[in-house]
Amino acid sequence: MGLTSDSTGISVLEKEFNIKRITPNDKVIALAGNPNVGKSTIFNSLTGLNQHTGNWPGKTVANAQGTVRHKNENYILVDIPGTYSLMANSVEEEIARDFICFGEPDAVIVVADATLLERNLNLVLQTLEITNKVVVCVNLIDEAKRKKININIKKLSKLLGVPVVATSASKGEGLNELLDAVSIVTDGYIKPSPVKIKYVDAIESAVSILEPYIKQHLNDKLNSRWVALKLLDGDSTLLEAINRYLGFNLFKDEDITQKLDEAINILCDAGITKDILRDKIVCSLYAVAEEITSQTVSFEREKYDYLDRKIDRILASKTFGIPIMLALLGAILWITITGANYPSQLLADGLFWIEDRLSDFFYSISAPEWVHGVLVMGVYRTLAWVVSVMLPPMAIFFPLFTLLEDLGYLPRVAFNLDNFFKKACCHGKQALTMCMGLGCNAAGIIGCRIIDSPRERLIAILTNNFVPCNGRFPTLIAIITMFFAGSVLGPAKSVIQALMLVSVLVLGVVITLLVSKILSKTLLKGLPSSFALELPPYRKPQVGRIIVRSIFDRTLFVLGRAVMVAAPAGLIIWFMANVQVGGVSILNHCANFLNPFAQLIGMDGFILMAFILGFPANEIVVPIIIMSYMATGSMIELDSLEQLRELLVSNGWTWLTAVCVMLFSLMHFPCGTTCLTIRKETQSLEWTIAAFLIPTITGILICFIVANTARLLGLA
Repeated sequence: MGLTSDSTGISVLEKEFNIKRITPNDKVIALAGNPNVGKSTIFNSLTGLNQHTGNWPGKTVANAQGTVRHKNENYILVDIPGTYSLMANSVEEEIARDFICFGEPDAVIVVADATLLERNLNLVLQTLEITNKVVVCVNLIDEAKRKKININIKKLSKLLGVPVVATSASKGEGLNELLDAVSIVTDGYIKPSPVKIKYVDAIESAVSILEPYIKQHLNDKLNSRWVALKLLDGDSTLLEAINRYLGFNLFKDEDITQKLDEAINILCDAGITKDILRDKIVCSLYAVAEEITSQTVSFEREKYDYLDRKIDRILASKTFGIPIMLALLGAILWITITGANYPSQLLADGLFWIEDRLSDFFYSISAPEWVHGVLVMGVYRTLAWVVSVMLPPMAIFFPLFTLLEDLGYLPRVAFNLDNFFKKACCHGKQALTMCMGLGCNAAGIIGCRIIDSPRERLIAILTNNFVPCNGRFPTLIAIITMFFAGSVLGPAKSVIQALMLVSVLVLGVVITLLVSKILSKTLLKGLPSSFALELPPYRKPQVGRIIVRSIFDRTLFVLGRAVMVAAPAGLIIWFMANVQVGGVSILNHCANFLNPFAQLIGMDGFILMAFILGFPANEIVVPIIIMSYMATGSMIELDSLEQLRELLVSNGWTWLTAVCVMLFSLMHFPCGTTCLTIRKETQSLEWTIAAFLIPTITGILICFIVANTARLLGLA
């Protein structure tokens, strides 16, 4: 973590963890917990809008911190990454451990799931070995009651030796009591005496020999027993961080090195190697967790978790799991397609009404025509297209996607697809990042952070673009409607659109698996890593929170990035369409140059040029095609899809052209926003270029094969 000898107190938080107190008296509280325990719900409920997010220094893991005021005290709540352990097998575990150890928080809230208390106590006990400034929050107590699980909170607090508070964060229950407990701990009104983990005799003997010699160098900054265990464990990364934090190299002390050798000999005589030592430590932790749980938790076994397991027999079954998944996807797409049409049209009408007023303004001040063209017909019109086409589908799709996430269904998707990804030598969690990519590929790239293995994370990043984002949906839907579903009338039309769109998405998944397999055997060789996939309990979704989170955290975030990239693109497009060389626009020159190659892959030069100019935002591909065919010099919208079909057919489009455009829309370079995100996530220009080339080359090859096979068979 780059800790220095003088990095203590406020300087540690500011220099190493980027946590800034507003006033010197503000207290920093770490919020820890396993994934899926409602930690984020607690964080959002306590901090409200007084929060901001970023990345941990030097990491691509999200950092969220916010402020809360309670009883005239200011608390800075730091949401550290969700983790099952502090033994640092991943970046998230390393960050969580280092912040608790070296960030010197005034207290640590460890959130546990009331329905899975025994397993969650593992993290609680590991935290208690590091610090005694701990408050245990037993969340989801309402779900525990629903499942007939009874927890004796007072006895649990007595056995753990620290305050324990029961909460139901989604309902706002118990949060004031949680802050009361934090206040008691941070103000020193009570001195917690955490439970001491008893290890096997050989480990206890080794620790007792080593601990007294370590303690004199710690100055009460760290728990001496825990440091002794870590010296025996030999985690080099952690030991280096401890030495930097203390400003003293423990291994340079002769007494410590001598006693460490004696302690290791004791372990060796007992047959305990370093690998076995960690297993023994974990076994002891779980034994204590089991003992505490047996004394504090009771439940009716015939009713416990019965409904969840009954649902999972269907949703996670080999027979029904994938068909139900496809049906849900189809339903979401149908709702998105049907629901987005009207608001998208209203938004477009409003934005283009503003465009007319802007034009009136420029005419009234007698501005040069080229100024009006650049700013209004170029930059503003492009932005209007992007916003009107992107915003309504995202505003519908992201809440629906978040609803499935909140219900607990998305881990079942990963479970159903895990075997396919394993055969492709990549990570099962890639299924989740693909789902995120349906809303926006940039969001999917950021979601790849959940994959611990760098190799498999990179595969997921390089192949995420094969799943079309909602920016490509309008192009796909328009082509499906004009050339394949146009003859169908009534409600069945949108159903056929959704089914065909699902088929395109399934093709994208198949291509993702094939390319992932090729990458894992060539550029990124390796075997798939194993991982524990938790199937969280099904939960009643919090609709209000879902809407707020999906709109602010996803929709507006992605839209903001798209607008940043689309604005300069509008400028370039206008210049290319209006600046002429030899009486022909630059756009036409480029399209004519590309036409021979484009014909080979079933398209024409104008279509290929539209994809290139659509790099900033996929939404503007069709408007650029229309503009090019009509030679208008600026993007326009036709009144109906029938008019658009007539325009395309008159310019040589056939069913084969439509198929190739759909295939290339599915498989071509990522948009500018996604490329920017890939560059930030990988910190590599080379891998960003690879992410650009891999889908593009794949799309060119498949379009070439399809187009020329159809021509050879006389189908086109």
